[in-house]
Amino acid sequence: MIVEQRDYHVVTGKLPELVRLYAEEGIAIQREVLGGFLGAFTTDVGALSTYTSLWGYESHAEREARRAALQARDDWQQFLARIQPLIHTQQNRILVPTPFSPIA
Repeated sequence: MIVEQRDYHVVTGKLPELVRLYAEEGIAIQREVLGGFLGAFTTDVGALSTYTSLWGYESHAEREARRAALQARDDWQQFLARIQPLIHTQQNRILVPTPFSPIA
């Protein structure tokens, strides 16, 4: 198993709008296509104005196939057009659970 951590650093003051858009439409599209939704978070301490989501996959190949399917959807592309002006930068990383992790 792998976990993808996606951090979106949002334009100052726009985080509530981004969270609202994900809650109202984005997360439903992602959950349908990506599966493996582990959670979505905002930052309380540290790099503020950050929206983080965690997605679990069985392999890099599964992640690649599911993300390609997501990008191919018109409704997802329309959603991206609405949120991209709110995002300053993005950072992704792939996490590998330790053998003693509860999700391993």
